[in-house]
Amino acid sequence: MHRTLEITVASSVTELLCQQLTAVPEVIGLSVSPGASRKPVGDVLTVHVLNRGADEVLRLARAAVPTANDLSVITSEVASFIAPARQETIEHDKDEAIWEEMESGLRHQGAITANYLLLMALGGLICAVGLVSEPVPQAISFIAAAIIAPGFDPMTKVTLGLVLRRWSVVRHGVTSTLAGYAVLIATAALTMLALTAAGEASGAALAANPEVEHLSHPRLMELLLSGAGALAGVVMLAAYRRSFQAGPLIAMAFIPAAALIGAGLAVGRPELALEGLERFGADWGFIVGLGAPFLWIKQKLVHQRKPIV
Repeated sequence: MHRTLEITVASSVTELLCQQLTAVPEVIGLSVSPGASRKPVGDVLTVHVLNRGADEVLRLARAAVPTANDLSVITSEVASFIAPARQETIEHDKDEAIWEEMESGLRHQGAITANYLLLMALGGLICAVGLVSEPVPQAISFIAAAIIAPGFDPMTKVTLGLVLRRWSVVRHGVTSTLAGYAVLIATAALTMLALTAAGEASGAALAANPEVEHLSHPRLMELLLSGAGALAGVVMLAAYRRSFQAGPLIAMAFIPAAALIGAGLAVGRPELALEGLERFGADWGFIVGLGAPFLWIKQKLVHQRKPIV
């Protein structure tokens, strides 16, 4: 998808900025509404730009104002540009998310809200049931939990913050991760206690489940699967392909591993909880260890700018 950027600046910088933006080949359209904005006060520049030119537009807009506080930008997706005279340029656009869009999406998905915590809790409940289920319902439980629990985004937020050296982003990511997974683990523990009380599960049954064995003692092929899923998830975020992100989440095991921590503690098997924690740490390590170099390369070769805020 292409983009429309709505930029609000003081009228004193409008003309120079318009001249600079007009010279950017990836800018397909530019219109100005003098004095149209009341909050913040200023002129509104509507810029229709290809993905590969969005960073340059933002770089010019930031350079045109004295401080970041003098700039306001709204980004949106555009389904298509129909400009026959520019068709060749349009056809060679690329799939890239700008830093601000990545951070905004991760902030939305990982904010500590009632909805976020409830979804994490439901993911923990579903996954705990899967830990003591037969193979087919177990697979359904693990896949459902991976999609339902928004556990990937706050961990990826840590990676993004590290690469961009935005320590507030790192702090918020760590806080969201700890809060969300604390709820997931606690819910998994309560679920396992309820199943044990009902006679439908036990510590022995949990330890004997083949998939629990795979979580506790992963083989190389399983670690490769998680590593590929972690990198694929970060690539999809950077490529603005969030609608396809279920695939990487299913490939990874951090949701079942976190549920195993709670389930192991609930049935008095701390060794299972510890093994679940180790697998959880390994998958998070893949997100940071593989995602950070990828985003660093994106910064050096593609974006080449600091976020505006």
